[in-house]
Amino acid sequence: MRVFIELSYDGAPFHGWQRQPHCLSVQQVLEEKLALFVGQPMPVMGCGRTDTGVHASYFVAHADWPEESPKAKRFSDWNEAAWKLNGMLPPSISIHRISEVAANAHARFDAIERGYVYRMHTYKDPFLVGRSARVMRQTDFERMQLAVPHFIRQGDFAAFCKSGSDNKTTLCDVRFAELRQVGDGYEFEIRADRFLRNMVRAVVGTLFEVGQGRMEPDEVLSVIESGDRSAAGASAPGEGLYLNRVAYPGFSPIPNKAFMKP
Repeated sequence: MRVFIELSYDGAPFHGWQRQPHCLSVQQVLEEKLALFVGQPMPVMGCGRTDTGVHASYFVAHADWPEESPKAKRFSDWNEAAWKLNGMLPPSISIHRISEVAANAHARFDAIERGYVYRMHTYKDPFLVGRSARVMRQTDFERMQLAVPHFIRQGDFAAFCKSGSDNKTTLCDVRFAELRQVGDGYEFEIRADRFLRNMVRAVVGTLFEVGQGRMEPDEVLSVIESGDRSAAGASAPGEGLYLNRVAYPGFSPIPNKAFMKP
């Protein structure tokens, strides 16, 4: 039986989502606890990959639940299964819902839209360390806002893709982008059909180039058209980035969306 697992995680203790040989990942911890719970190995496939220190306020993984395992039936419903698993998982990972889906449902390939939020602040705050990126240089956020609309387009985003990535195409459909002030800090939100590796952090880094006076807002167009990663800004720190949206046809996320906002 295939299931979707909707979860959130604080990326600070992990070297990203995907399993790695000698580093702790979210996928590794989730698979280990699932194996203990059902009594046999239970691989999971995530909706995407997040880098070291990057968070997910909403993430979806799929897995094949082993109905034949006696230990896999030690719950009355999926809510109880999620509750029990949360008791086994560390505080940095939280399962929100487990749902039965079609046998061929795929958390990665079936997604039709993804979204990220990048949080930043300009003052020293020990309670934001690891959860928001501190902007150390003087930055004009209103100037950055002038450049944001240039990213809303269907086109080639190779200039914002980490070199050496194995993407078959660098074409993306960016449908929404907005920079807004939230309290004493700022958030940049972006949604697209897909994202390239390191793309959001490179976009934010390029916006910093604009906000700190090293690039004019309209020059972003030339950067996009160049397809040259060296023309864009340096990648912004991972600690400010949150995956907060993954959409599928015919599948509604859990009704309480409050946890999706970092």
